[in-house]
Amino acid sequence: MWNRIALLAAWITLSSLPPFASAQAPDQKMPPNPPALGIALEEYPYPWPVHFLPLTIEGQDLRMAYMDVPSPFPNGRAILFLHGKNFGGYYWLDTAHVLSEAGYRVIIPDQIGWGKSSKPDIRYSFELLAANTAHLLDMLGVEKVAVLGHSTGGMLAVRFALSYPARVTHLILEDPIGLEDYRANIPPQSDKTLYEAELANTDPEKIRAFYARYFASPHPEISDPLAEVQIRVTRSGEFPRWAKASALAYQMIYTQPVRGEYHLLAPPTLLIVGDHDHTVPLSSYATPEARAKMGNFVALAKAAAADIPHARCLVIADAGHIPHLEKPQEFRRALLDFLRPAT
Repeated sequence: MWNRIALLAAWITLSSLPPFASAQAPDQKMPPNPPALGIALEEYPYPWPVHFLPLTIEGQDLRMAYMDVPSPFPNGRAILFLHGKNFGGYYWLDTAHVLSEAGYRVIIPDQIGWGKSSKPDIRYSFELLAANTAHLLDMLGVEKVAVLGHSTGGMLAVRFALSYPARVTHLILEDPIGLEDYRANIPPQSDKTLYEAELANTDPEKIRAFYARYFASPHPEISDPLAEVQIRVTRSGEFPRWAKASALAYQMIYTQPVRGEYHLLAPPTLLIVGDHDHTVPLSSYATPEARAKMGNFVALAKAAAADIPHARCLVIADAGHIPHLEKPQEFRRALLDFLRPAT
């Protein structure tokens, strides 16, 4: 009975939520020169209370931020959201709300190096991030979860599912990067080169244009609030630490491919991709000829789904790299359908 009520509430919510709720009201524009924002996003409001898990990595005492969203209609299941590289837990607001209304406990970490978590100078790896996430679930007393990973979070979701297969009930990969091995077409870059590029990335208009390219058509009401987080962080006195963490994350993406292990994935898997997505990390270092061969998400996702034992691929029309923001109703409907228990 409660599951039916929860599902009905989720469908009602699905139709009524806006595509993105930022820290500003929908009709409130950011000032031309927004104030600086600390690199742990201290002044940036998150939609639910933020907690911190203490971790010690490479001798450094760190904190991993997370939100733990309860359900008003608990069904005994949990779902883990894993964010992309240029985002934090804040962009999951509407999707998390729908899953909470459907009965799920929703756990939303900011990985070390992102969001409100610490930004250490360490050697980042998907194995490390997966282990941190498993430790968080242990601390919360959560044994099994569905896992939703977007973009770089999709690479992490794959590594988590491979490392902890008994813990993952369902795997959802939303426009995951890593559907191809970037080393085949992009030459390696030094930490120094990537760091200097991130440190120089401070022009507000270029940052807004970068986020706008994630969408199939212009949605400044969605892309601009996402960009403003990055713009404000560049004005922090500690921005070099953010830039270094970002550069090291790019090295992790480049040097630690997961595509060759897709055939080992055990849980039922749903790949959701936008038909206009052509995202390729570090593509500026590729030749034009090499870049033209890369980033065909529709073909890549279909090939990946064919390699996963229990997978299917859904292509969302007129969507780019972030369907959960650009086509929220289609995305939520697919997510709820996939997660619905078999009868």
